[in-house]
Amino acid sequence: MRVIAYYLPQFHAIPENDEWWGKDFTEWVSVRNAKPLFCGHQQPVEPGELGYYNLLDPEVRERQVELAREAGIEGFCYWHYWFAGKQLLEKPLEQVMASGKPDYPFCIGWANESWKAKTWIDHQNAPDKMLIEQTYPDGDDERHFASVLPLMRDKRYIHVDGKPLLMVYRPLQLPDGKAWTERWQQMAREAGLNGLYLLGHALYSSEVDDVLALGFDAVNLVPIGDTKRDRLLAIRHWPTFLKHVCGKAPLSYDYRLAIRVFSDAVMRREDVVPTILPNWDHSPRSKKRAFIMHQSTPQAFQEHVESIKEIVDRKANQLVMLKSWNEWGEGNYIEPDARWGRQYLNVLGEINRPCA
Repeated sequence: MRVIAYYLPQFHAIPENDEWWGKDFTEWVSVRNAKPLFCGHQQPVEPGELGYYNLLDPEVRERQVELAREAGIEGFCYWHYWFAGKQLLEKPLEQVMASGKPDYPFCIGWANESWKAKTWIDHQNAPDKMLIEQTYPDGDDERHFASVLPLMRDKRYIHVDGKPLLMVYRPLQLPDGKAWTERWQQMAREAGLNGLYLLGHALYSSEVDDVLALGFDAVNLVPIGDTKRDRLLAIRHWPTFLKHVCGKAPLSYDYRLAIRVFSDAVMRREDVVPTILPNWDHSPRSKKRAFIMHQSTPQAFQEHVESIKEIVDRKANQLVMLKSWNEWGEGNYIEPDARWGRQYLNVLGEINRPCA
C-alpha cells in the first residue's frame, strides 16, 4: 500500500494563537487539559518517546520520519492553511523546504474551512466566534497556485500517475468546484507539470459522486460522518443523543464496530481512496460535544489494517490515507504514546512490509 499520513503542523506557537488563546498556545494545551468523560475513557493521553515536541525543532522532524519509514509510511500530507493570501502554521514545511531535510516525501492538503473558536478548543464564552474566515475572492487561485508551485516542483513531492498530489478537505464548499478544478489543472499544465492528481476529502459516502463530478480524480473517504449517523439512528441511543446535542454528553462508539464502515463496498471503487484510522477521540478539543471511538487497541487496529489491505490489493491504485500521524487533539494519531508505545506503528509496518 502507498500509505500517506495526514500531518498536523499545530505544534508550535504562532502570534494568532497567542492572541486568541494565550501565549504559547499549541495543540498540546488541549491534550494536557483533557478529562475522562465516562468510565473507562482514556484521557488525558500522553505522548511517548517524542514527548511534547515543538515542530520547529528539526531533530523532532527527523525522528518522526525515522518512525514513519519503519512503519512503511511513504510520506506526510501536511495540512495547508490558506486564507486569501494569509497562511497559518506554515513554518514547519517552510523549514523543510529551506533545509532540504528531512529527505522524505510529502504533499499538501488544503484545509479550506473557516476557523471558529471551537475549531481548536471548546471556547465556552464564544463557541461560534469567527477567528479567520475562509473566502474565495477573484484572482486568489492564481496567487494560491503560485505559492504552492515551488512545493510541487520539489523532488520530494508525492506524485500519483506522474502528477503532483493535491488534497482538498472541503471540495463541496468551493463556490464553483468544477471551475476551480479546471483552473488549477490549466495552471499546472501551463507551469510545465503533467497536471494535478486532485484528491477530494469526504466524511460521508453520499458525497463521493458529488465530489467526483467537480473534476477530482479520486475521493479520500473518511466515513466519520457515516459512523456518527449510524450511531444517532440507533433508537436505543436517543437519550444519549439528546444529551449530546445539548452539549451535556459525548457520543461514544466502539472502535471495533466503527471501523467496519471503513471497509464498506464503496471503498472498493477505483476512484475512492480508503482510510486507515488508528483511533478517534475529539474530546480534548470538544469536551462533552465530542464524538469518541473508544476501545481502540493494537489488536483491533491490526484487523482494520488487514481489511484495508485486502481492499487495496485488488486495486490498480494502491493509495491509502492514514488519518493521522499526529492529530493528538482529535485522539487521532499513530505516533508513540505513553500507553502503547510503538505498537500501532509496528502493526502497520508488519502488514505493509514489502515481500522479500
